[in-house]
Amino acid sequence: MKIRPIPARDPAGGAEQRMRGRRALCFALSLLMSVPCAGAAPSPQRPDAPRPTHAIAMHGAPALPSDFDHFPYAEPLATKGGKLRVGLAGAFDSLNPFNLKSGSAAQGLVGNVFQSLMARSQDEPFTLYGLIARSVDIDPARSQVTFHLDPKARFSDGAPITADDVLFSFDLLKTKGRPQQRVAYGLVKSIDAPDAHTVHYDLSGVGDRELPLILAIMPVLPKHATDVERFSDATLAKPIGSGPYVIADVKVGERVLLRRNKDYWGADLPSQRGFNNFDEVDIQYFRDGNSLFEAFKAGLLDYREETSTTRWASGYDFPAIADGRVVKETLKNDNPKGMEGFVFNTRRPLFKDIRLREALGMMFDFEWVNANLYAGLYTRTKSFFDESELSSSGRPASAAERALLAPFPGAVREDILEGRWRPPVNDGSGRDREMAKRALALLESAGYTIDGGALRKDGEPVSFEIMVKDRNQERLALNYASSLQRIGVDARVRLVDEVQYQRRRQKFDFDMMLGQWIASASPGNEQRMRWGSASADQESSFNLAGAASPAIDALIAALLAATSHDDFVTAVRAYDRVLLSGFYLVPLFHASEQWIAHSTDIARPPHVPRYGSPMFGPTLESWWRPR
Repeated sequence: MKIRPIPARDPAGGAEQRMRGRRALCFALSLLMSVPCAGAAPSPQRPDAPRPTHAIAMHGAPALPSDFDHFPYAEPLATKGGKLRVGLAGAFDSLNPFNLKSGSAAQGLVGNVFQSLMARSQDEPFTLYGLIARSVDIDPARSQVTFHLDPKARFSDGAPITADDVLFSFDLLKTKGRPQQRVAYGLVKSIDAPDAHTVHYDLSGVGDRELPLILAIMPVLPKHATDVERFSDATLAKPIGSGPYVIADVKVGERVLLRRNKDYWGADLPSQRGFNNFDEVDIQYFRDGNSLFEAFKAGLLDYREETSTTRWASGYDFPAIADGRVVKETLKNDNPKGMEGFVFNTRRPLFKDIRLREALGMMFDFEWVNANLYAGLYTRTKSFFDESELSSSGRPASAAERALLAPFPGAVREDILEGRWRPPVNDGSGRDREMAKRALALLESAGYTIDGGALRKDGEPVSFEIMVKDRNQERLALNYASSLQRIGVDARVRLVDEVQYQRRRQKFDFDMMLGQWIASASPGNEQRMRWGSASADQESSFNLAGAASPAIDALIAALLAATSHDDFVTAVRAYDRVLLSGFYLVPLFHASEQWIAHSTDIARPPHVPRYGSPMFGPTLESWWRPR
């Protein structure tokens, strides 16, 4: 069988389009006449290729057998019906979450309106089970992958999902999708559709064992109902997807109402059973956090994930709590705690000096901030994968890690290599003189001096802007800026609205901002867009710091190429050490638990997903409203 090289495809016509036309006609006739499609190309198989399997795991074997009934954190007997009301902070100006302008796209569409070839289990680090694709063939080297589509799969308008929709989605997202999609899909050598329900990818020579899973979670868009010419634009046109919900109503920037599709084709699939239980999901947006909380207190919302320590410690004393209509819960799972911090834009000449970045980090007084602003409820973050086996903190580098790092002398500091490094500990007074002396000594060694009360180098003052998007960020940034003034640094805090914030972030038009890197138990391709050299100047990437390091690139490749769990952990720990050694940001803090509050009129399964981040999506897909 001839596999189509990707660059050779001509969407406008040619021999391939005629071949596809014959295949589509043949498939249509086969459905009408209930006979096999004569002359259809067979699914690509080698004699030693495995038979189709129901799931793919990044490392090891899937936890659930082929005849599993439902995910462990779903309740298959959950009541269907009712409305869920949830609130989100911010606004939105688009219903397309896949293009470059989707920084402010409405949430809750992916998974509900749009679905992918396979579904991820949040109870395993990275394992996918059947959805649009009911099975998959994959060779041991992961150089060839074939997806077999479920013939029952349908879009919400009733049109069948075929291999042509998958090829269309791949090509569209590869050219006009999000940067991380463009990078990942660009690695594929070729793609072909042997028949209407089979899609084959050739990944030979790529050396990326995660790529088959990335392709499996690609959203499938309807070829017949997607405006290709305007795909790159923000749009409020209601999209057609294959998920359990359709968009019933939209109020720009304020509300999206999802309505359950009673004809959803996948309702009885094991990967969907027990989910999507509400008839309607009303997603309401609030411009500020106080308004969002007041709406919850007033009973206008059913669920809240709390992120404010002050509110969690003292704000839940309203009547609905007292009379039992609302309950608080503290939940914990096994997911690594990610990193959040004041990130330096190293594209700016000011922040090229790593010694300046480290010294500025010393001036963040976590101990005072935690006690006075956050009721002492936070833990200082010391790793990009904190509180997990992937963290390098407190662990000396193994021989295997040192071997991975050997080609990059100096990429990891000695104290980080030995696992001794921690973020600086202040005395909690808010004016730690010893810490300021340490910072100034480091700055002096880098050529900085105090002149006229200002920190300078070559006569130029150290001055920059901290961009924030809400009052909570502003309060924290103002505290940090005040601490920096003690060593002569002029840090100005600027509060901007959500739309401007996203635009400036996407164009890297900032000096310093608060960045967040959510961690998973299976970090992979997304790391390229967070820290890889190729993403440093790629607009809309998440490489906020502008990091461009051969050591980072090599370790991302190593974690993607790992064939065993031990090799994977080794690569991630070494990667963690290199990121920490770059001092690309000032580490902040995290909550070791997830804080939620909800109406007693909605319920959840007792088992929470082990690796959900957060544990529940914005639309609470596993919850229900008891009758």
